[in-house]
Amino acid sequence: MKNLNKFLVAALLFFCLLFKSSYAQNITTNEITEAKKAIEASNAIYFDAFKKNDPSLFISRYAEDCLIMAPDSPAQKGRKGASDFFRFAYDKTGLRDGSFLTIDVYEIGAGCVAEEGFWKSFDKNHKLFDSGKYLVLWKKTKNGWKMFRDSFNSDGKQY
Repeated sequence: MKNLNKFLVAALLFFCLLFKSSYAQNITTNEITEAKKAIEASNAIYFDAFKKNDPSLFISRYAEDCLIMAPDSPAQKGRKGASDFFRFAYDKTGLRDGSFLTIDVYEIGAGCVAEEGFWKSFDKNHKLFDSGKYLVLWKKTKNGWKMFRDSFNSDGKQY
């Protein structure tokens, strides 16, 4: 009888762990699916901010405590940093349009995913003037998925 009780306890424990593991995986899968949709939607309107010269549209892509880590410059922090980055990109580099190609999105922790991909930047004549790769950490906020850490660099090609 003792062996039967041990077996039943072990079997019950096994099924509980199996159920918990399966349930946790579904939550993760759903969260990543939700994040991918939000990232795709955000990326689809990101460059509209430059087409319209609308910094508020750009800033709204980012979390309040974001860091934009562009090459060869200090990190830009928070909403003010996002605003300063927008003004620099628009006024100094002439950015007016662009595109993102997301390669992968993967979970890195609860409420946080990483996006990796490639980008292209175009001027007012829609001439390609820069391209490169990026890694963005997105976090789930009360206002949806927002860019938390944005790091990118140029491939250094001359177009």
